[in-house]
Amino acid sequence: MYQKLINSFHENRNYEKANSMKAYMKDQFEFLGIQKDQRSSLQKEFIKDAKKTKEVDWDIVFTLWNLPEREFQYIAMDYIVSLKDNLNKEDIYNVEKLITEKSWWDTVDLLSSKVVGTLCLKYPELIEVVSSWSESDNMWLKRSSILFQLKYKEKTNVEVLKEIILNNNMDNEFFIAKAIGWILREYSKTNPDWVKEFIENNHLQKLSVREGSKYI
Repeated sequence: MYQKLINSFHENRNYEKANSMKAYMKDQFEFLGIQKDQRSSLQKEFIKDAKKTKEVDWDIVFTLWNLPEREFQYIAMDYIVSLKDNLNKEDIYNVEKLITEKSWWDTVDLLSSKVVGTLCLKYPELIEVVSSWSESDNMWLKRSSILFQLKYKEKTNVEVLKEIILNNNMDNEFFIAKAIGWILREYSKTNPDWVKEFIENNHLQKLSVREGSKYI
């Protein structure tokens, strides 16, 4: 089934759009030139059939992930997200591998907030694993540890959030400082007093402060 999907994506290649999409992503990846609406249409039956199985086939995921064009990583993510409620605890290690391969914000942010976040709510013991990423040598694992609670709102574990941020608050890497600001800004919609106090009482990069203070 997925080979048919791969073929259909190649058949719908658009070189002009591919060049602009590649440029937008800082020439990090090759593209077929298939934008989101068209991608959703082409993969509709594949995702529909996947939901019937109620189980992630990681061979499919890694086959797609290893293909050169970025659209195939997007299919893999949509596939995982469609089955995220059926993921098992051990799947965190497959997700970790995806985060660290062909890494850029477009895959990492979705995997961390929608997949890692779902897994940690379902299996709270995984929070220890994800928290350990905050001290990783891999920048994208660090960013994922910061962002996994992005959609948690009142379910946010502030002690975990605080620990992870303070493990990285001196890092002036753009993607880390931006992620800290983003998670603080998002949580400020739920608990502005906590965020305000946290920013005032801890040394953060200017970018993190600017982003985190937007709504307080």
